[in-house]
Amino acid sequence: MEVILKKDVSSIGKAGTLVKVKEGFARNFLFPQHLAEVATPAALKKLEQERLLRLALSEKLKKEAAAAKERLDNFSLTISALTQSEEKLYGSIQAQEIVAALETEGIVIEKNAIELVEPIKALGIYEIPVKLHPEVTAKVKLWVVKK
Repeated sequence: MEVILKKDVSSIGKAGTLVKVKEGFARNFLFPQHLAEVATPAALKKLEQERLLRLALSEKLKKEAAAAKERLDNFSLTISALTQSEEKLYGSIQAQEIVAALETEGIVIEKNAIELVEPIKALGIYEIPVKLHPEVTAKVKLWVVKK
């Protein structure tokens, strides 16, 4: 039996995909939990329209991310921090401080878009990767200076 998944089902497929399952599995598990619907011609047509909408939305988001990448690649951010000795900081600079500093400059980015491998613990110049879209990553130049 062919069904269209409404939600992600582990080991079967992702939402919006057409899958072939046994009739009993669909009738006893997928349909009662509203995880799938029967693959009728009308449902297949609706699935295709939704796929085209998602594709158009994805392209639009990718173009917006590319425009934001152009701005961020040429952007330099300065954060001043208290230092212990000549190079070491009291504490560290993490993604949330970078997001807050970007917001004061008028750039709104989510915290999980900042890809810091580890917190910044010393003065210097860093290139911080910012994932704007699954296919678009920008690099912001961050200057950490003495307060």
